[in-house]
Amino acid sequence: MKKMLVWLGVCILAVMTVLGGCSTTKEASNESSGGNGGNAQGGATKLIFWTFVDAHQKFYESMAEQWNQEHPDQQIELEATTIPYDDMHTKLLLALLSGVGAPDLVDIEQSKFPNFMKGVPQLVDLTDMIKPELDNIVQSRVEIYSKEGKYYGIDYHVGATVMYYNQEILDQAGVNADDIKTWSDFEQAGKQVLAKTGKPMITFEGNGNWSWWPAISQQKSDQVDADGNVTVNAPVNVQTMKFFQQMVKEGVAAVAPGAGHDTEEYFGYMDQGSSAAVFMPFWFMNRFTDHIPDLKGKMIIRPMPAWEEGGNRSAGMGGTATSITNQSGAVELAEQFLAYAKLSKEGNLQIWKQLGFDPIRTDVWTDPTMKESNKYTDYFGDDIFDTLLSVKDEIAPVNIREKSPEVFDAVRNKAMPDIFINLKDPEQVLNAVQAELTR
Repeated sequence: MKKMLVWLGVCILAVMTVLGGCSTTKEASNESSGGNGGNAQGGATKLIFWTFVDAHQKFYESMAEQWNQEHPDQQIELEATTIPYDDMHTKLLLALLSGVGAPDLVDIEQSKFPNFMKGVPQLVDLTDMIKPELDNIVQSRVEIYSKEGKYYGIDYHVGATVMYYNQEILDQAGVNADDIKTWSDFEQAGKQVLAKTGKPMITFEGNGNWSWWPAISQQKSDQVDADGNVTVNAPVNVQTMKFFQQMVKEGVAAVAPGAGHDTEEYFGYMDQGSSAAVFMPFWFMNRFTDHIPDLKGKMIIRPMPAWEEGGNRSAGMGGTATSITNQSGAVELAEQFLAYAKLSKEGNLQIWKQLGFDPIRTDVWTDPTMKESNKYTDYFGDDIFDTLLSVKDEIAPVNIREKSPEVFDAVRNKAMPDIFINLKDPEQVLNAVQAELTR
């Protein structure tokens, strides 16, 4: 076993060393004999796309159809493939190491992205196509895929964290969601809900990041700082977890069944109307529509409570960037298609219509299309984007750095279970995790 671990460590070090010694230029990628972007049948250019989400594959396939209708002289044959999450990221890393076999376009999940920023990135610099759109998009959602002032990926969504309230439970308790402005208000409302209905106001994850990261991000804190230093036990982080743990002890909050908000146990629990609220990113809407059907028409979306008056009422969480690898033989066309799908107004409208995500272009949030009837407006009402507009300037960027994947794992698997399930002292828990990560 020890020999195997040593061998694995040597291999990983070799991967990182070789990646760090490579270079990334558009000219090199276009001339690379191992690149893609070859000619397909009928004069179309083949672009290979990898993702780990089937819905993302379908989105790009539909955008390729639209592109071909609008660009008869620049036809694309998109070869899209959905590969399991870990397998895809490992396959991509090995392809970039070997210099052959990488796709033209690829989805890279946020927590994995730092692995591809080590050394000189083997992804194409997208700065020239992103900079002209910075006034139209939520800038923090491209900053997390940047290095040294250059942008290497474009997200599907903002991932704005919001509060999902069960209006029916609040009505039974005589609580108005719009009166909840701060977390102090929220706690008091929660005590009223508990007293009147016997139900907790909110659930927290026992082994996840979503009941921790948005709450500290609201307060301009993080798990690592801008320089990549671990900041798990920052004072604001400790105080936040003490406050949340106290709500658990009071019965105002409960630990989510299954210990997470993305579990079948939790879906069944919420479907029975067992808790009055949860805060999760905007993309969690489809968990309600697809897994919690009995709450249709009962749920409303509102901003997160601020920690103090005038404070941030949201946080951008989660995400997946689409990038172009330096092995593509058709970088210019891949860039044009990526901008069409992810940066254009029409592309962002399609991200909402097809995927139910909050697009990174905020100018589409006021487009009449966003209020057109679909499964999300039918479930939550047609004021969803009114809530987002009210917090669009309150979404601070998060820090995604080389150490981030290790920190995420430690928070999920050690800190959150000890704080929310084992009810250990948050300060001691976070100090211990900090010490382990920085030893």
